[in-house]
Amino acid sequence: QVQLVESGGGLVQAGGSLKLSCAASGRTVSNYNMAWFRQAPGKEREFVAAIRWTGTSTYYADSVQDRFTISRDNAKNTVYLQMNSLKPEDTAVYYCAADGYLGRKSRATSDFGSWGPGTQVTVSS
Repeated sequence: QVQLVESGGGLVQAGGSLKLSCAASGRTVSNYNMAWFRQAPGKEREFVAAIRWTGTSTYYADSVQDRFTISRDNAKNTVYLQMNSLKPEDTAVYYCAADGYLGRKSRATSDFGSWGPGTQVTVSS
């Protein structure tokens, strides 16, 4: 099973940018569909973005489309989330997750079997 650790979170002003990293160990990220989710206080964990195991297909939540970009570096075994034009409503703990079933394009937390501990992103207004 793959182990995941996120980094890169922090405090940023509205309109700013952050780049999150998800370092994988134990297995290579190209063996998984990889995704980012987030959870704000008092809310359910929600899908943000994903990149399929091929590395050529990405998809996003409507709320982050055109602002966030997910990418993958196979040599570093790391997945990234570039976040631009950040808004206060983007404030949440961001989690990296892996889905070992390659034949689907999921946004459901239940389909992702491996998770990192999360990194806090806070956007001030």
